[in-house]
Amino acid sequence: MTALDLTLVGAQVLTETDGLRSTDLSIAGGCVVDARAAKVVDLSGFIVLPGIVDLHGDGFERHLAPRRGAMKQMNEGVLAAEAELAANGITTAVMAQFHSWEGGLRAPEYAAQVFKAIQTVQGDVVTDLIPQLRFETHMLDDYAGLVERIRDWGVQYLVFNDHLPHAKLAAGKKPPRLTGQALKAGRNPEKHLEMMQEMHRRSPEVPQALDQLCAALAEQGVLMGSHDDQSAEGRAIWRARGVWLSEFPETIEAAEAARSGGDPIVLGAPNVVRGGSHNGNVSAAELIAMGLCDALASDYHYPSPRRAALMLAKTGVLDFADAWALVSSGPAAVLGLMDRGTLKVGARADLVVLEQGTHRVAGAFSGGRISYLNGDLAARLIG
Repeated sequence: MTALDLTLVGAQVLTETDGLRSTDLSIAGGCVVDARAAKVVDLSGFIVLPGIVDLHGDGFERHLAPRRGAMKQMNEGVLAAEAELAANGITTAVMAQFHSWEGGLRAPEYAAQVFKAIQTVQGDVVTDLIPQLRFETHMLDDYAGLVERIRDWGVQYLVFNDHLPHAKLAAGKKPPRLTGQALKAGRNPEKHLEMMQEMHRRSPEVPQALDQLCAALAEQGVLMGSHDDQSAEGRAIWRARGVWLSEFPETIEAAEAARSGGDPIVLGAPNVVRGGSHNGNVSAAELIAMGLCDALASDYHYPSPRRAALMLAKTGVLDFADAWALVSSGPAAVLGLMDRGTLKVGARADLVVLEQGTHRVAGAFSGGRISYLNGDLAARLIG
């Protein structure tokens, strides 16, 4: 699809210097331009904003495997996920995939299939799709060759997780949901527990293995983050390894430590929308009010970045421009994508169009190409 050459008039546009105001916006050649185009479209009643840059979305598993074992048309699943991303105003999407002992949709072999599918469809999608690997730190037997596999998968963004229930394992107790988790992974529950216990037993080996892995990934230019930071000490350890990004810190202490160290902080937009963490961690809105957030991510719910930004502005936590920056220019800067996130002249023409009254997504453009179009906006553009 060719990038459109348009001048949009009559809409409220989020400008870089003057905030939200009525002004014209022209796009051509995939960029925002200052020259008026031959085709002029009246967007009265709409709001034009920078496209959403989603730093972490892992809610696409249902598209790739709608039923257990139904993973045979992976490419079609990625295309279906991209359509939903676009319908929620997301123009750059990080698709986060596990490489985990948990098995099933999070198994290492499944990760390889997902990344191959993303690579395969890149030329067929409009939304900019970026793969992210979520690697479980205690999978010590999987460290060998991981750097090479990451390169082959085209992954330039990795986040470290540790989902082992260490407290239960240390106490000799069975973790909750063990049987269901084991069956989902295709394992005997007793064997699954033995595997978890063995990984927990080898915990002292993990720091040195991580030091070596992170050094190799840094040389390869991979952006690295830690997931669910809990303490200042833990954040400092990750920073020393070159793991700069703090993704979803669970405490104020961890978030403050990230800010004092100059580390970008990513929070979950669903936490803002639902009014708090689903598992009792620190409120994202509280951290945002304290200035401890650089970007909001969809996590498991694609409508949430848009809704969270609008809620933050409506409740007065932030003004509109600063709230929207958390889902546009903020995450773009974290990813080093300085060509997007604003609607200044010369920027990539990534934009989302909202209905002024309902704030529903009416359209999305990525690189000046339409990724989603609906209702009255479609009629105006076609007319």
